[in-house]
Amino acid sequence: MNDTPESPAETAALLYHANPKPGKLEIRATKPLANGRDLSLAYSPGVAEACTAIAENNALASRYTARGNLVAVVSNGTAVLGLGNIGALASKPVMEGKAVLFKKFANIDCFDIEVDEKDPEKLADIVCALAPTFGAINLEDIKAPDCFIVEKLCRERMNIPVFHDDQHGTAIVVGAAATNALHLAGKDWADIKVVSTGGGAAGIACLNMLLKLGVKRENVWLCDIHGLVHEGRTEDMTPQKAAYAQASDARTLDEVIEGADLFLGLSGPGVLKPEHVAKMADRPVIFALANPTPEILPDLVREVAPDAIIATGRSDYPNQVNNVLCFPFIFRGALDCGAAEINDAMQLGCIEGIAALARATTSAEAAAAYKGEQLTFGPEYLIPKPFDPRLMGVVATSVAKAACESGVAARPIEDFDAYKASLDRSVFKSALLMRPVFEAAASAERKIVFSEGEDERVLRAADAMLEQTTDLPILIGRPEVVEARCERAGLKIRPGRDFELVNPENDPRYREYWETYHQIMARRGVTPDLARAVMRTNTTAIAGVMVHRGEADSMICGTFGQFLWHLNYVRQILADKSLHPVAALSLMILEDGPLFIADTQVHQFPKPHEICETVIGAARHVRRFGLEPKIALCSHSQFGNLDSEGGRRMREALEMLDERDLDFCYEGEMHVDSALDPELRARHLPAARFDGAANVLIFSSADAASAVRNILKMRAGGLEVGPILMGMGNRAHIVTPSITARGLLNMSALAGTPVQHYS
Repeated sequence: MNDTPESPAETAALLYHANPKPGKLEIRATKPLANGRDLSLAYSPGVAEACTAIAENNALASRYTARGNLVAVVSNGTAVLGLGNIGALASKPVMEGKAVLFKKFANIDCFDIEVDEKDPEKLADIVCALAPTFGAINLEDIKAPDCFIVEKLCRERMNIPVFHDDQHGTAIVVGAAATNALHLAGKDWADIKVVSTGGGAAGIACLNMLLKLGVKRENVWLCDIHGLVHEGRTEDMTPQKAAYAQASDARTLDEVIEGADLFLGLSGPGVLKPEHVAKMADRPVIFALANPTPEILPDLVREVAPDAIIATGRSDYPNQVNNVLCFPFIFRGALDCGAAEINDAMQLGCIEGIAALARATTSAEAAAAYKGEQLTFGPEYLIPKPFDPRLMGVVATSVAKAACESGVAARPIEDFDAYKASLDRSVFKSALLMRPVFEAAASAERKIVFSEGEDERVLRAADAMLEQTTDLPILIGRPEVVEARCERAGLKIRPGRDFELVNPENDPRYREYWETYHQIMARRGVTPDLARAVMRTNTTAIAGVMVHRGEADSMICGTFGQFLWHLNYVRQILADKSLHPVAALSLMILEDGPLFIADTQVHQFPKPHEICETVIGAARHVRRFGLEPKIALCSHSQFGNLDSEGGRRMREALEMLDERDLDFCYEGEMHVDSALDPELRARHLPAARFDGAANVLIFSSADAASAVRNILKMRAGGLEVGPILMGMGNRAHIVTPSITARGLLNMSALAGTPVQHYS
């Protein structure tokens, strides 16, 4: 065998699996193990308490161990997708990959277990013996008909969910895609003729699912390598195939394809010919799911049936039937409610959730992950994309609800809205911290004007605002551009109906706007002609004038361009004796909690009184998030050990703060590591003013603050909320070009909070 890769793709795949550590999984501890006390709790003698509790009540295993969130992916490698019977050991990369998908998409921990046992009954014995370790079992890549036997025995003997993804996962995604395909084709389940090729586990499971959805048994025609499965046939028959035997003299696919509404292929390449497609009903639905080469290529289908609705198993064509749309979320819902099994109701609930999500507006996150693809519900978008973060909340909730209603949930969920919200928070890292802000924003209906209203991120944020908040978006942009981009993005919102649109090229208020701007700037060198030009071309200035005139409560700008350029117009139009830009505060959401950083933008080298203002403003804004501020003034000098310029400014700011009667904790000047490590800080200053780690870092230069912000974002996986422009009474916020649609939604909630909530 040649071990040398033959192509760049093969080389890349092998390097991916080899570096920087072999494989795709590792085990990480969830509890500290840093000293003797930790050791005594994690192991002897403390572990005995957990063991005793579980011995007395087995249900407590989900409370005191990882079992309630732990799934086993079990395979004997006899039917690995696209590779066949390669054996248990060779299947391990696939099973590791499955475990990674569980973690990535549903935060479920997973062990891959490859078993060198081909006897289905013995394999079932092994799996059943693993029940004390796992909360659920995912059977994978076991050949038919052995997989039916293994699953049946495990389901009968185990009181935890057992799910053969090759069967039921494929069937669920096919069911969701077919639901939407028939919706588009205007056809009903009870009326369609189905022709299927492939009598393996996935093929049979898909047909069984179609029957549950309403297809009539007599309208299903199953073919395999030997032709039509018919009554009296003995060659290569199984009980599962026999259930679909037809009383017919027909023997070939060519004979039975006439008038078919749905072709379901789970067989091999080239099985379906263009001449077969030509015989099918009008607007046929063709699911050619063989991998890596489908039963027919979509281009060949289009040549004879341009109106066909097509799905494949490949990612380089629209409508990829991918099990990752199903299995992480059906297990998430099942584990969370303590389901004893995954029953028909839960599978149908999963189908309903997936199908409904495709018909809804596409998420901004999915659009970003699949740039250039048309993600609007229709013939080329039947099912959501795997990276759509809404799958967790929608699908897992549907599954858990079905489990509770069908009576298989040991821990029934009482509030499904709250459950879905908790799932969404686990996917959207900012959701938990933003909750107090959104709740405060809901107390008033405010108008938020976006200066870059043609940006797709802004359009998606406006759509989300209308769905999730009481605020009203106003967008600045050209109507034809905004309309076209809403259409392209699959957004149902439209200007004039769902939101106000200000057209900079032709707005009836144009004269009022330029006269207002000129009135503000007349003694600062702006002539009427210049004011007219600015109000035709500068959307940031237009947004500022709208806020100044009271036509909007707050403005958001900065999705392109430099921060200080936008800040110049905010200062010109909106700053006055009571309001002026103090500093830019960024909230960085990290794996171990939130961290606020300032000033990242406004003052290059803030003076002591500006640092003082920044500290006070930061404390006020941190409390908007339901947190108590612990503010560290950071510099290269630490508690006076260096006579540096930055250190001197920080010490002067500290003196100014001490002269005020402030109700929050602050300390400085210090290094960042001392700010975040209380033990290290105590070595330098045992009598420091606050305990624990600081949650706000104030820097003596924008370079330092911005560098820390970007390092945390790019290397530590930090998610930014902000920058928040402090000092402007919530009338203006300037974001940065890297912001996402969800980031804009978060900023709109901040802008939508009345001043009295945080002043």
